[in-house]
This record gives sequence, C-alpha cells and structure tokens, in this order.
Amino acid sequence: MTPQHPAERTVPVERLRLGDHACMGAADVDGESPWKVFTAYTRTSLARGEKVLLVMDPEDLSDDEVVSLLDRGSGQVVAARAGGQLSLKRNTEIYVPDGRFQEQRTIDAYAAEVDRACDEGWAGLRITADMNWAPRVNLGHDRLLDYEASVAPLFTDPLFTAICWYDRQSFDDDLTARVGKVHPLRVMERLDSVEVTETPDGGRITGTAELSTRTEFVEALREALEHRDDSGPSHFVLDLRDLCFMEAHCAWQLISLAASLPAGSEVTVRCGELLGLVLEQLGAGEVPQLVVSVEGEEKEGAPGE
Repeated sequence: MTPQHPAERTVPVERLRLGDHACMGAADVDGESPWKVFTAYTRTSLARGEKVLLVMDPEDLSDDEVVSLLDRGSGQVVAARAGGQLSLKRNTEIYVPDGRFQEQRTIDAYAAEVDRACDEGWAGLRITADMNWAPRVNLGHDRLLDYEASVAPLFTDPLFTAICWYDRQSFDDDLTARVGKVHPLRVMERLDSVEVTETPDGGRITGTAELSTRTEFVEALREALEHRDDSGPSHFVLDLRDLCFMEAHCAWQLISLAASLPAGSEVTVRCGELLGLVLEQLGAGEVPQLVVSVEGEEKEGAPGE
C-alpha cells in the first residue's frame, strides 16, 4: 500500500529547503506559465550555491530557450550553465532511457546526481521534474504513486530538493489529488497569491500579502476573526510562518482587526523574525488582544520580491 501523509502542506516556492519533496499542479493558472515559479526557484537556488537540475519534457522549450527565459538578460543563469551549476535534461533520459520505467534505476540516477553535485562543491541539488513521461509510457497510476513514495530515502540527508510537476492537462483530477497525499508538500502555483487553510486552533495563511493580494488577505483575516467573535471573547492562532512577505498596510490591518476584538480575546500570530519586527514597529505591543510569537520559520527562504 502506498504510504500517505495525513494532510498535504502548501508552501510558496521560496519556502522550499534542502530535503523537501514537493509536487506542483496546473500547467497554466489563469494564463500564467509555471515558468514564473520555476524561475524563482532556480534563481534562489543558484544564489544559495546549490546546483539546479531541470528535468523537462522533450516537447517543452529548448535548452537555450529555457536558459534565456530564466536569465532575463542578467547573465547569471547563462554563467551558471557554463560553470556547471545549472544542468538541463529531458525526462525521458532520466525515467525511461530505453523506453521502460525501472524504479530503482531512476532512484540510483538521482542519487548519482546528488553525489555529483556534492563532489563538484555545491551545497546541494535542487530539481524540477516534469512527470509527463508517465502517461507517455502508459504507466499505471498505482505504480507511479508507489514510485513517488519509494523515493523518500533520497530526502533523508538534506542535500536534495525536488518539485514533481503534474500538468493537469495530462493528469486527471483523481490522480493529482492522490499525488498530493504522497508528497509532504505542495508548491503554490503562483508567486503573487495567498492561500488560507483552517487549523484546529485557528488558521494558516501562506504566500505573499502585498498590493496584488491585499484585498484577499484582509478579507480572509476579517472573516476568520469575525467568525471567532460570534460568542464573545475568543482565542485564535494565526500561523504566518510561510508568508514570504507582508506589506505594511496588511500588517497594520492585522493589528487593527485584532484591536477591534472584545476584551479578553487573544490572537496569537506565529511568524518569523522579520514579520515580528514589522508588527512590533507598527504598534502590535500596544494591543492587548494581540500576541506575536516569533519562531524559527519552518521553511527557509528569502522574503518575497
């Protein structure tokens, strides 16, 4: 039986760290190419001194087109490719080099790539893998999911990070839902978005709280806090540890909404050091209903751009 995680956790791509095994869904969300996410992932990884391996479909962009797309004229990605920090391969080369899929051969191939990256002096290896090779060879869903579960040992030593990309134009809803159960993490499919998840003691907001997502973020806060206010004073835990960026306006709205709650209410905000500092500077300490709990962020990553 394929092991399943009790609940998938959604994170922005900036929060992925070495040792993470994640999946990502749609090829195109509201007309937005997944290459925006892959670009952020690649450039962040290169800046951290990690090697990047992009495993693409043969029908995708050419290698030169991918490098140009990622580079944006900066010269950094071009230099990374020339220096061996960026590698590009096709998924058929990795998964079905002779037209047949063999699980252990694939696992061994990735283990060799990790060893090669370390031998070359890089801090680790990050990959993206287009999984469209599976329907091309008519691989059964159960076998594909069993393979995804079987790669777990690759991630026990935190030198390897992977995003398995399941294009929903090639995989049905049932499989993509099951894929989420065998990956510990799911990557958000857009950079400029927020995602709200209910938790037993409150809620969790992931993504970026900025101008483009301000309305959605504030409405989510208001709905959550007002719902808790139905029967008087209440306690609410708001987990913002996977929020990559919060603009000052959104932070001020959070403080104001907490201050409007009845006396005796308590909103505990779990966040990283930077967001905790912003809330403190905006007067969070003067609101008795608001408790800011600065914690080590679950996922490392630079603040959102």
